[in-house]
Amino acid sequence: MADKKTFYITTPIYYPSGNPHIGHCYSTLACDAIARMKRMQGYDVMFSTGTDEHGQKIEKKAQEMGITPKAYVDEIVANFKKLWATLGIKYDRFVRTTDDYHIKTVQNMFEKLYNDGYIYKGEYRGKYCTPCESFWTESQLVDGKCPDCGREVTEASEEAYFFKLSEFGPRLKELLLDPEKNFLEPKSRVNEMINNFIEPGLQDLCVSRTSVKWGIPVTIDEGHYIYVWMDALTNYISLLGFMNDTYNDYEKYWPADMHVMAKEIVRFHSLIWPAFLMALGEPLPKKVYGHGWITFDGGKMSKSKGNVIDPFVLCERYGVDALRYHLLREMVFGSDCPYSNEQMFSRINSDLANDLGNLVSRTVAMAIKYFDGTLPEEKEFTDADNELLEQLDQLPDFVSETFETMRFSEGLAKVFSVIARANKYIDENEPWKLAKDETAKPRLAAVLYNLLDAIRRIAVLLEPVMPHTSPKIYEQIGADASNTTWESTKVRHALAANVTVTKGEVLFPRIDIDKEIEELNKLFPAEEKGKDLEPLKPLTKFDNFAALDLRAVKVLSCEKVEKSDKLLKFKVDDGFGERQVLSGIAKYYKPEDLIGKTLAMIVNLEPRKMMGLESNGMILSVKYGDGYRVVEFDDSVLPGSDIS
Repeated sequence: MADKKTFYITTPIYYPSGNPHIGHCYSTLACDAIARMKRMQGYDVMFSTGTDEHGQKIEKKAQEMGITPKAYVDEIVANFKKLWATLGIKYDRFVRTTDDYHIKTVQNMFEKLYNDGYIYKGEYRGKYCTPCESFWTESQLVDGKCPDCGREVTEASEEAYFFKLSEFGPRLKELLLDPEKNFLEPKSRVNEMINNFIEPGLQDLCVSRTSVKWGIPVTIDEGHYIYVWMDALTNYISLLGFMNDTYNDYEKYWPADMHVMAKEIVRFHSLIWPAFLMALGEPLPKKVYGHGWITFDGGKMSKSKGNVIDPFVLCERYGVDALRYHLLREMVFGSDCPYSNEQMFSRINSDLANDLGNLVSRTVAMAIKYFDGTLPEEKEFTDADNELLEQLDQLPDFVSETFETMRFSEGLAKVFSVIARANKYIDENEPWKLAKDETAKPRLAAVLYNLLDAIRRIAVLLEPVMPHTSPKIYEQIGADASNTTWESTKVRHALAANVTVTKGEVLFPRIDIDKEIEELNKLFPAEEKGKDLEPLKPLTKFDNFAALDLRAVKVLSCEKVEKSDKLLKFKVDDGFGERQVLSGIAKYYKPEDLIGKTLAMIVNLEPRKMMGLESNGMILSVKYGDGYRVVEFDDSVLPGSDIS
């Protein structure tokens, strides 16, 4: 028997400075769904996740609590593992950067890069807060002061080791632009990395500190501790046994097929990580995916903002698979995903209760009512079955391709369009009328069999996303291990001809949305909404709106305007050419986060001067809280597309 093909997929390792929340869930759920699908397709899968446990923030939090950093992270790591178990995450390996084998790999790697001339000793300069004993970069300061205590900072330096990242710019650019590799997805992130980091010139990377003691000691220089990204990124190979004796899977699984993470750490995975591997002479991962953020009330979901919804509560109240489905269905790849409980409840009621749940319960109930639960062998199939069967035939390859490329929303939308078609098939064939005619029993049996087999194929394709629900469906429709493999989804009529169904529980009870919102508001009290909204303006004529030309534009470059705290200067492609536009959103966005985005803009406003610069149009934004959020589209919307 030939060896199985391998597949290695990773989440980022999470920083356990606080307990996990929904914002942590998407990367892990996406990886879990892909890993489950690959296992069903016969692959030997390695799916890894873990925690990044060193650094100054954890060191300080532990000091404040009067415990050791290790004791502090142990408790939070236990909560991460508990959440993954609650969500049905089936990872193969959980790496902690405090694990002995990981420490050995990082130390050995540091020594090798130093001996090979890629690491050298130098001086780290930054803004230093004496009371906090902390270095900060200029961008981390708040009003020029320490972001932790608000006190004045001074320019200071410390001895440190540096990695020669600057040497790898040309090779990294070639990697990112290689059309065959497609190393970084979505494509908008490629321009961001090249324009913002490679073209201005990569700076050498600080890889050790003496002021931060909670880290991995540098073996060649006492008092130095390996710093942040060399420690964290190395997890992807340490857990396979690279440069350590604990595991022996490196040759089997490396290079990774997919590194999956949120967009804010794409830079480290698409520039620093490949550079480390190039210096080591090791193969590069095949793909880096940087998805959007789960946002809440307009901003990134974050512990520091206090806008976290407890996933344990949501799983307990509405079911694990409902939450898994909602998050994977809502996140359009490349875009952020605004989370709201109302939206999740609507999705549960429409897709899961009305469409999928109703299809299963109706079909099983009719099989019991008309045939005592066991279909007869004799069936009459007709051309009226073809459209449903043809749509089912097309699903497996489409789902596989969209899931593998992180386009879960697209794949799931297609599955549920076929579920809608199956519900329509019931209405078209009217089994309740066929049941009244004894001579139509073979046709009635065929209709119900087509429906049961359609449910079988759909349930298998949904199993990576809803692993707890699909087995319940198999039991109700009489499916078994022989016809619930991934390969079986490509086969028509794989159920036993005389299949027997079993009435089961309601898969997804409908939610009383108003009642649930009231209950959740008690659990998660929020600030009064709408109090800061601008009042509605007086009615106006349609012609006034029609006079405005609203278009989608692609951001080619973005930078701060000198001597202005508010303005960003954009160069955009409006579909007909390039133009410059200014926008007063500098307080709410970093310029590099907007490059490559597709935004909404009024393009036919008369030019006006701001800070001596001409602005040709207006980028549209939505006010939320004390800030603004640009109106953006995913990468499929072309520059120049009309907005109406």
